[in-house]
Amino acid sequence: MAKQASSNTGDGVKSVHFILQGKGGVGKSFVSALLAQYFKSAGLDPKCIDTDPVNTTFMQYKALNAQHIDLLDGSKINERKFDGLMERLLSENGVYVIDNGASTFVPLSNYLAENNCIDILVEAGYTVFVHSVITGGQALIDTLQGFSAMAKIANPNSLVVWLNEFFGPIERDGKIFTEMRAYTDNTDKVRGLVRIVKRNQDTFGKDIEEMASQKLTFEEVISGPQFAIMAKQRIKTVQRDIFNQLDEVGF
Repeated sequence: MAKQASSNTGDGVKSVHFILQGKGGVGKSFVSALLAQYFKSAGLDPKCIDTDPVNTTFMQYKALNAQHIDLLDGSKINERKFDGLMERLLSENGVYVIDNGASTFVPLSNYLAENNCIDILVEAGYTVFVHSVITGGQALIDTLQGFSAMAKIANPNSLVVWLNEFFGPIERDGKIFTEMRAYTDNTDKVRGLVRIVKRNQDTFGKDIEEMASQKLTFEEVISGPQFAIMAKQRIKTVQRDIFNQLDEVGF
């Protein structure tokens, strides 16, 4: 069980969590769902937003009640439609978890930078976090580039890195992530690391895949009838591991 985020659980809590990565299929929506569940376990009521115009995966987690923001004009993304998101953030309080698809990565990154959105949100009393997913395997280089792009716009101590080992070890030329230049050049921006460990594929792996494919939360799995007793125990282990790491990051 997570500790109380920011030591507050009332209406005065104001934080925004952007999950941003330019590479598709690396687990952004899964990370968004994990983060939202963490805040719910801390007694908060996160407001979940899905801006992906193509794959509204985050919105499919019914228990998280994510809302979709349509950014399309015909077949093209209209950056001006991000104004509506900013209007909402600036007129309400709360903890926001905002999942962005690969197709909205460049438009939203441009919008945040060109309009000084992070500074505006901070001036309005928000604490702003940027979450970036790094994966092993063939997507490593692309996700490192996405991380570096986010480091340029993130404030110091506000960038949370999710190391998703599902696709393989996060290593390059004998170096782990914290030894890579992408990290060492941006240590002042990084608030913390969260490692999604690749576990035994026949047990933990299949349980997590099934949970993700059904868009279920930890609590739905643990309290529901779909999973057997040992599968539930493994899911609890994963939940505890992720939430403990988020405790260490500190929000």
